[in-house]
Amino acid sequence: MHRRRNVYVSLVLVGSLAGCTAGTTGETPPAASPPASSQTDPAAGIPLGEPSVLAEGITGTPWELVVMDSGSSLVSFRDTGSIGELTENGEVREVATIGDAVIQGTSGVLGIALLEGAEGEPTYLYAFYTADDSQRIVRAPLTGTTGSYALGAFETVLDGIPRGERHNAGRIAFGPDGMLYAATGDPDQEHAQDPESLAGKILRLTPEGEVPGDNPTAGSYVYSLGHRNIEGLAWSADGTMWASEFGEDAWDELNEIVPGGNYGWPEIEGEGGAPDFIDPVLTWSVADASPAGIAVVDNTVFMANLRGESLMAIDVSDPAGATFTTYFRGEFGRLREVDLAPDGESLLVLTSNSDSNGEPREGDERLLSVPLETAAG
Repeated sequence: MHRRRNVYVSLVLVGSLAGCTAGTTGETPPAASPPASSQTDPAAGIPLGEPSVLAEGITGTPWELVVMDSGSSLVSFRDTGSIGELTENGEVREVATIGDAVIQGTSGVLGIALLEGAEGEPTYLYAFYTADDSQRIVRAPLTGTTGSYALGAFETVLDGIPRGERHNAGRIAFGPDGMLYAATGDPDQEHAQDPESLAGKILRLTPEGEVPGDNPTAGSYVYSLGHRNIEGLAWSADGTMWASEFGEDAWDELNEIVPGGNYGWPEIEGEGGAPDFIDPVLTWSVADASPAGIAVVDNTVFMANLRGESLMAIDVSDPAGATFTTYFRGEFGRLREVDLAPDGESLLVLTSNSDSNGEPREGDERLLSVPLETAAG
């Protein structure tokens, strides 16, 4: 039914690309946070040619895609509190509404993830959303097929995640180990370093909402801490976990996540070199990135950028010397989500120009298809 967002194909190096633009280093960094980013020739696994439009005129601030092998995608809509189906012919139909979702600022229905059941067991759709008093992760059984997907009653998996009007993170994804990972924001800049708080963290939980016995700290959901606002989670084929993170006013980050790691916020934004904190693999000025969703193909992390209005291909084959290339700068506006299509030969990219920080363009929002070069291509 469903293809995981981290599907790996062998990609070959391609030279130039019509429509790509060079990255920029952006603002002059503060002395305490030197730039870690570098720009190089296109990384392995770059997009080819111009994107095609699969759907347009999508309203409600679409936030995350769950790509189905059937050709449809399930979509979370932040600003309507709903989950919909985007069919192959570009039509959107409502599947369910989360009635107590609070739509405020960048709050609402955010990340979604699918867990297929074994034979005879239900398949569940999970959703991360903002409620009146906290943020929650819920799940509901998914039934039907293309054009008829439906959700049963929602049940709470995890509650009590601190919330704010903005910077709530909200990305969720199932890892290669079958556990559910949830990125939570630190809207008050007070909780990311507190190991007892669920804010400013990556949480790891069982599909039923329990604390796994092999988490870094016994009895705690916390998998890593010191995060401000993660909106992208994905894994390489070798199990390496990656996260894209909004900075405040200086540096956005791509981080390699390790169990129990502390990534420094709010003590450090960007690179700091402090022994107690893990530095990012790459940084960008907030004007050049403001990263949202990511997807991993082979050794390339693709990152959708909002304020940077671009798609980046980041070669992480050597994390210590990671490099990146920027594509489509300004061509489609703000980009919210990137995923691998079921055919494994193209990326699906979702725009986000109609939210509170964007300026809608004619036809927004759009779902784009970006071809990839494969070894067989």
